[in-house]
Amino acid sequence: MVETMITSIEEKYGKPFQHWIDLLRSSGLEKHGQMINLLKKEHGFTHGFANLVAHKARESDSASKAQTVDLVASQYSKGKEALRPIYDSLIKQVLTFGSDVEIAPKNTYVSLRRNKQFGLVQPSTKSRLDVGINLKGKQPTERLEASGSFNAMVSHRVRISNSSEIDKELIAWLKESYQNA
Repeated sequence: MVETMITSIEEKYGKPFQHWIDLLRSSGLEKHGQMINLLKKEHGFTHGFANLVAHKARESDSASKAQTVDLVASQYSKGKEALRPIYDSLIKQVLTFGSDVEIAPKNTYVSLRRNKQFGLVQPSTKSRLDVGINLKGKQPTERLEASGSFNAMVSHRVRISNSSEIDKELIAWLKESYQNA
């Protein structure tokens, strides 16, 4: 999907992909959000394309980082090691949804993707993982919270602190999101 986006940027925005990366790198902007805003407001980019170019310009995308750093190992270090078995257990179940599930580590979380992101897993504290789920239109419950300021890329969040909380209910929410992705 990323390669398709990269190859279509010139057709969509009139200049090759490298032009946009060079533009951002020479802009003096350092923050990801500032770069996205520049591309959207001044060059008419959609959010997805602007996000991709900003990540590539900053070399903060998972493909660039993964060449030198195991992003998942990094997330589960510095006091968060006890959360790794919970993460591994959750990912094992998510992978049973279908052969098109993509596990895409980022700097601070792991994106769960199909055609688009349907969820994410983030070690938010030393004792808790947050599972973000895209279930737009679904009413929050005590357990299935509205995502709020947690992450704008998902609509809901479930907090888990042990493997027993990876239950049928959580897996059903994730699978529903996967099926809609």
